[in-house]
Amino acid sequence: MSDLLVFGHTGQVARELQQLAPVLALGRDAADLAQPGACASAIHAHRPRAVINAAAFTAVDRAEDEEPLATAINGAAPAEMALACAALSIPLVHISTDYVFPGTGYAPWAPDDAVAPANAYGRSKLAGERGIRAGGATYAILRTSWVFSAHGNNFVKTMLRLSEARDELSVVDDQIGGPTPARAIAAACLAIAQQLQDAPEKSGTYHFSGAPDASWCSFARAIFTAADRPTRVQAIPTSAYPTPAVRPMNSRLECNTTTTVFGLPRPDWQAGLKKCLIELGVST
Repeated sequence: MSDLLVFGHTGQVARELQQLAPVLALGRDAADLAQPGACASAIHAHRPRAVINAAAFTAVDRAEDEEPLATAINGAAPAEMALACAALSIPLVHISTDYVFPGTGYAPWAPDDAVAPANAYGRSKLAGERGIRAGGATYAILRTSWVFSAHGNNFVKTMLRLSEARDELSVVDDQIGGPTPARAIAAACLAIAQQLQDAPEKSGTYHFSGAPDASWCSFARAIFTAADRPTRVQAIPTSAYPTPAVRPMNSRLECNTTTTVFGLPRPDWQAGLKKCLIELGVST
């Protein structure tokens, strides 16, 4: 699919979108999401067949001190995109997060479960979801979790970097979620954008995360095993690793509706991890 407009240029999913399809990816210099009107102007200027929003304020801890900026980027900008897409009768695919949920319990979160963000980042992303639903466009909100790739900042690259200087790392073992390859998210966004053009009745909120669910500790151990690194991983509770922003203990996402409606199964994160390590030049 050509003439697809992507907000985001250097982020993990945006980078993968550019590798997978002939998209027009706009960075902050071309469309600053913090500036009112920038997104609508870009959409009306390029008049694409579909829009994917892969841009966001993702610094979870910094959002605690900069919530107005996070809300402008994650809340007001997507709402503005939806209004512009509605005016042009084109679909919008927007990437959201499990952080809109409270992060409690053990059952996977379903798309229609009650939301209750525990931190500023989650509140800003929820504002974006609500703005999109109110905008009147054909849309898909795709909530995901624990994104990783060979690009940008993410858990895989952080673990590899730390393992170069340390023989043992302490990693939390009581937060559970689905590590998700950015390339799989990008491919899903492309497929969903295409299907929404043909079947706007598929509009709605969906979940997409890697399988099987894992803890950060088990994810770290899998990284070192796949990378053939001898680094030991000590399991610790969240209470031993305090952060400015509250982290969800339960990031499990129920993704069955995404499979049923769009034919997109949960991606195998272990296979995605191997591909990521090869791309990073790490032996597997």
